[in-house]
Amino acid sequence: MFQVVLHNDDYTTMEFVVDVLIDVFHKPAAEATRIMLDVHRRGQGICGIFTRDVARTKAGEVQRRARDHEFPLRCTCEPV
Repeated sequence: MFQVVLHNDDYTTMEFVVDVLIDVFHKPAAEATRIMLDVHRRGQGICGIFTRDVARTKAGEVQRRARDHEFPLRCTCEPV
């Protein structure tokens, strides 16, 4: 199993991170906001734990959306 992690940067907006968490990871707004605050305050936040293929697909979708919106948001998959 792999956890998908968002990493903080100085440019990606909090709203964009919340939107990604809601759209890609299907998080309720309150949980998406909590994860976004973890990213902001602690430098990273765990979006969820998935099989390797699902984690890579979700991380790739985050990277594509960030690139399309010209944000440097970084998303990684790490083994649990």
